This record gives sequence, structure tokens and C-alpha cells, in this order.
Amino acid sequence: MSELFSRPKIVSGDRGEVTVTPSGQPPRREAVEQVTIPEEVAVLPLRNVVLFPSTIIPLPIGREKSRRLVDSVLPDQKIIAVVCQKDPDQDDPGPEDLYTVGTATMILKLLRTEEDTRIIITGLARVAIEKFTAVEPYLRAKIRVLQEEVHKTTEIEALVVNARTIARRILTLSPNVPEEASAVLSSIESPGMLADFLASNLPLEFPAKQSLLEELAVEQRLRKVIVELQHQVDVLELSHKIQNQVRANIDKSQREYYLQEQLKAIRKELGQADERTAEAQQVKARIESAGMPPPIRAEALRELSRMESIPAMSPEYTVIRTYLDWMTELPWDKVTRDNMDVGRARRILNEDHYDLDKVKRRILEYLAVRKLAPGSRGPILGFVGPPGVGKTSLGQSIARALGRKFIRMSLGGMRDEAELRGHRRTYIGAMPGRILQEIRKAGSSNPVFMLDELDKVGADFRGDPTWALLEVLDPAQNHTFQDHYLNVPFDLSKVLFIGTANIMAPVSPALRDRMEVIELPGYTRREKLRIAMKYLVRRQLAENGLKGDQVRWTEAAMETIIEDYTREAGVRELERQIGSVCRAMAAAVAGGKVKRCTITPQVVAKALGPRRYESELAQRTSVPGVATGLAWTPAGGEIMFIEATAYPGKGALMLTGQIGDVMKESVQAAFSLLKSRAGQLHLAPDLLAATDIHVHVPAGAVPKDGPSAGVAMFTALTSLLTDRVVRPDLAMTGEITLRGLVLPIAGVKEKVLAAKRAGIKTVLLPERNRKELADLPADARRGLRFHFISHVDEALKAALGNRHRPAGNPDRSRPQKRR
Repeated sequence: MSELFSRPKIVSGDRGEVTVTPSGQPPRREAVEQVTIPEEVAVLPLRNVVLFPSTIIPLPIGREKSRRLVDSVLPDQKIIAVVCQKDPDQDDPGPEDLYTVGTATMILKLLRTEEDTRIIITGLARVAIEKFTAVEPYLRAKIRVLQEEVHKTTEIEALVVNARTIARRILTLSPNVPEEASAVLSSIESPGMLADFLASNLPLEFPAKQSLLEELAVEQRLRKVIVELQHQVDVLELSHKIQNQVRANIDKSQREYYLQEQLKAIRKELGQADERTAEAQQVKARIESAGMPPPIRAEALRELSRMESIPAMSPEYTVIRTYLDWMTELPWDKVTRDNMDVGRARRILNEDHYDLDKVKRRILEYLAVRKLAPGSRGPILGFVGPPGVGKTSLGQSIARALGRKFIRMSLGGMRDEAELRGHRRTYIGAMPGRILQEIRKAGSSNPVFMLDELDKVGADFRGDPTWALLEVLDPAQNHTFQDHYLNVPFDLSKVLFIGTANIMAPVSPALRDRMEVIELPGYTRREKLRIAMKYLVRRQLAENGLKGDQVRWTEAAMETIIEDYTREAGVRELERQIGSVCRAMAAAVAGGKVKRCTITPQVVAKALGPRRYESELAQRTSVPGVATGLAWTPAGGEIMFIEATAYPGKGALMLTGQIGDVMKESVQAAFSLLKSRAGQLHLAPDLLAATDIHVHVPAGAVPKDGPSAGVAMFTALTSLLTDRVVRPDLAMTGEITLRGLVLPIAGVKEKVLAAKRAGIKTVLLPERNRKELADLPADARRGLRFHFISHVDEALKAALGNRHRPAGNPDRSRPQKRR
């Protein structure tokens, strides 16, 4: 309504658009009553326009039928009926396309121009279409004038006052309202005329206006108009509130900007720099002092120039500021000075770790090379061994020996390449990768950087972190390592990288090729004893609040823990058991039961309970068909029993024990070799054809695979069918062929240590593994006899001897020849 008072409004007439202007003072009711409305009039359809009585509007005439109507009724007959059509898109509406209630109007003026034809009409009264009498050349119909239902009551007066009050509120909230609008509103006395006047100026959809036109009860019409007026008041008040808030924010921003400019001018007069200038100067000073290479410094200064030209409130400003912080905080030229004292480094390594001579020798060689050639690049070392052998702690000792910072980053479970290389700055919350983050924390560009758990790196749709490690661990490339976030090269060639893994099989060949792999096998019993007495006991006493003079450990007690309570290649579980005993002693000391105590095997048994591991070797190899093999696992070596039994059948072979495809093929090869050598082994010709054989590898819940059990499989089958017992103190390993040859295997040291732990006295190894015996410590070889075999006959001779099955002493578990 406010817009209609203030300026012309475009609405649809019978051609689609008309211009509605303020009607000013509406015609007086008595003037309208003097006009005679015929019973039959011409009907003019309107689009999206509802004309109320006492309303004057101009209408453009565009349709051909409408032009014929105007030409026909003027100048003699000026009374026509205007009716709104239901579908505004209908170009040629018929009687069924029009509403049945319209307005009788008088044509006040006809305006013709070259562009269009317009008429100015005024509403006279509501009429109902009784019947259409013609559709050509234009619509004509019989009409009936509708009389308003109005009663002069107090309620009507209250509605009129309420409508005027709300309308004046709208005029107050509306901008650019003519002064005469309020006067026009006050001059309307008739309740019906007031309702029609307000309804014609309300911005309603034409179906709603048509509903108001058809409402003859003035009281109900006023109530509907008041509801729409109140809605307009709510909209205008909310709009006014929003405008005030926006204006206040704009005024505040303009005021702050004006004050900031004044503050800049004042500081300039005083010779002081403003806050942004001071910040830019501070960042520039940090860039100059960061020690960046010239191309990188130029890039940082270019980003600083961009930051200075961007408003401080812009999000890009914060992104560049954070980027420059990272650039200036990285240790571009900050290094820790290597301690070149080889004797000191040897002493530190010996203090922290027992044995591991190969690793210590390699670190001392690196120190010697650095001393002779300071510009040489650091090696990329890879420590491989079972858990608990000291791979991670060895890295810490190397850093201490060199006088460098130590960084450890676990790669276990890492699946996103961006965790190493970072995210590009286009992403929200982007930051550098873990490698540069850790180097920044260390504050040195030449730390000892340990990449732990290389064999547990994952890969998914986000990429493979191994790809990023290829550049990091390549001495020919890592001097120009480029993080996605920084997008400038960073020199990693001064970093001493150390990778660790339990096994190297999952590590990609390309990554394996970039490392100098050093194997850390498991410890012997004697080595564990020395490590425990020298390092672990001291650490556990300190962690449990005990002093050296309060608790004294005996070697017998430590050997009890090693033999009866642990089965591992490393010493992690051993340290836990030592800690359990120390806690029991701490409880006794704190309770006042004892002041000093000596740890004996009896004290260990009381603190740790019944022993967890027992040797079943003697009883498990006391029958034919059982042989002891040696296996390699990520946790070290293990002994493995091969059991075979036979029963009457058709020569079938059954395999159980959750063994893999490779091990199944080893059993098949052993069985085929046995069949081919049946005559040499003095087996009856029809024995194998009438016997089913079942081979089982105990610990069925544990998956097993590999070819190295071939010798043990063949020995167990031969033992079963020749009824000879395998020596209980002998274990064997080796892959076999169908020709009976014994091929070399891997994991010799781990398997020998497992045999040593299990109480084995004799070990059969492939001849081609003889050279690897030199890497075994003397303690591991002590008490063991080694037989190096190149053919299965040598294995049978060592394991079974030349004894044949005694006559007259059949084995009831072995099938007998049918008579």
C-alpha cells in the first residue's frame, strides 16, 4: 500500500501491464448513484487486476477484442463491466475463463497514441454476471448489481478506527509517502469505501483481492483487510529494523575507517609506524634473519608484498600471514654441531645398548667419514628386527652420541600422503606435513629423524604415503624436498633418517632400495641375561621407587624369568615381568614387611605365579611320525612340530593346521619324494597305496606358511612309514626339491636362537646357509651341533640314523600289511 501512495506501480491489464497511480480523492457515493447501470453491458477481461468500486485506474488496450469493445461502446455507451480472468496466460478468454463477480465501471477518458491505446476507468459498483449473451465481436453479458451488507454498529466503528490506525502506521514506516495520502485516508467515511480503498492498495495476489471483491459483508471485509494490513506492518517493522542494523554497521565501519585514517596521519606526523606497517616490518625482519636461500627469500618477500596490499579483514590476509610464520620458523640454516669424538660415541652406544656390534660399527664409520668429509650426505639406515630388540631406543642413542636433536614419527596406520607432504593452501586449515612440522619443533635442520613402523604404512583413495617417502629417503633428491603447503624446496640432505620395521616384506621394493638395511635379530639367553642385569633392572627399580641397596637380583632369578615366563626375541616382555616382581617388592617394602630383599627363583615364582612356558619336546617326539622344524615369525624364531599319522585307506593325503599354499606344496613335494624313494627306504610296494596319511602342524589357530619346512615334512613322513623315532634333541629347516636337494632358507639366526631357547642340541641347516653361521654370536652357537645338508638322505641319516624298524615290534598306530 505504501508503494502505491508513493510512486506508480506496474500491474497487469487486459494486455498484461497497466500503470496504477494514486486515485486521490475517491468519487463520492452520491455521484456514483446518479449513474444508471444497464442490465446488459460489454464485458472487458482483465489480467492480474481486480478493480474495486470508487477506484480510478488507467488500462492499456492491447487485445483485438478489447479494441473492438472500446470502439463500439464509445462515445454513446460508457458503462462496461470489468472481470478478472482466472488464468492470466489465456490470450482469448471465454465465459468459463472469467470470475462471476466483477465491477461495473465508467470509461472516463480515451487516450490514443501511435504506440498504444489507453482508457481511464472508475469503478461504480459490484456486479454479478448472470448470463453471457455474446462472445463475438466481444463479450457481452447480463449483469446484476450487488448490494453491500452493512449495519451501523459499534463493532463496525471499532473496525474502521483500527483499520485507519494500522494504515497510518504503514504510512509512517513507508518512505517517500505523499503528504496527501493521510488526508485521503481520513476523508473516507463509508466503511465499505474504506475497505475497498485499502484493499485496492494492498500488495496482494489477485485471487486474494478477488476474494475481497466478492465479500459483500462489510464487517467481514474489514476484518480480512485488517489482517493483511497487520501483516504489512510486521513486514515493514522488520525491514525497518534490518535497515537500522545495516546502517549502524555501515556507520560503525565508516567511523572506524575514518578513525584509522586519522590515527595513521597522527602517527605519521609523530614519526611512528601504524600497526600494519609495524607488523609488515617485523615479518620482513624475520624473513631476512631466517637464513633462507635467495630464491626462497624472494618468494617470501613476494608473499609479504601481497599481504601488505590486502585488507586486514580479508581471509586471504590471515592465510598469507600464517604461511609467512611457517616460512620464518623453519630452521633453514640452523644446525647442531656434530660431536666428532669417536671414542665418546662408542662409549655412549655401549652404555645404552648391549651387543648390536654391527649397528654400532656403522654409526662410528659414519662419524669417521663426517670427520674426514664434513660435506658428505648422511646415510639412510633401516633397522629391521622383531619387537623389543631396541630399534627405537637405538635411534635415541645415536642422536645422543652425535649430539643431535632426535625426532620420532610413527607411520603405523598412516594412509594419507598429505600427512607427510602437507595440504595446498587452497584448502581451509591447510598446514605443512608432519616432516616439516617435526623439523620446526626440533629447531634444527640436521636432526636424527626416526621413521618408525615402515612396514605398517597403509594406502587408500587419498594416496600412498610411501610415494612421499621415496623422495624423503633418497639422498639424490631430498635436498630439494617440496612440501605442498610451502611450495618451495627444503633441504633434508643433512637429516640422518632411520627407518624401522619388524619385517621388510610389506615395504615397497623402491623404498627398500633407498635404505641401508641392518638386521637386528633376537637376543640369546645369555644376551638377555646381561641386558636385564645391566639395564632393565636398574630402570625398573627407579620406576617403582626402589633403591639398589633395597633389592638385589640374582642371575638364577633372572634366568627363571627368561626361561619360564617369556618367549620372545626381544626383551619387552622380560622388562614387564621384571617390573611385576619389582612392584611386589615395592609393596612389601612400603608395608614394612621387609627392608631389604634378594630376588631368588622362589621369590619370582611367588610374585609371578606358575610358570607359563614348558618344554614339551621330549614327549612330543617320542613316537614315530613327529619331527621338529624351525620357523621364522615377525617376533623372532619358533620351533614347529610336524605330526604325521597313518591309517588304512586309498593313498590319500590330508593336511591340517591352517597351513598356507606354499607349505601345502612342500608337503606334496615331500610325499611325492617319499613315494619315489619307497624302494630305498625298504617300504612295501603296496603300503602307500593302501594307506591314508594325515599331516598336522599344531597350534591350528596360527596361520603358517613358507617352504622351509620341507625337510621336516619329509623326515616326519619317513619316520612314520619306517617306524623310526626322530631324535628328540634335533631340529631342522630347509626347502626340498623333487630330486631330494635341500635349498637355502632365510632367518637362520632367528631359527637357531629359537632352537637354543627350546633346548635343542643338534640343528640341521642347508649347506648353502653355512656362510651365515659367521653372523651368529659365539654364545648362540655354544652347546649346539650343526649339520649342513645338501640332500634329504643326509637329513635322514642325521635324524633317524641307520636303524630300521625292529622285527616283531609293530607300531599299533601304523597300518599293517593285510594277509
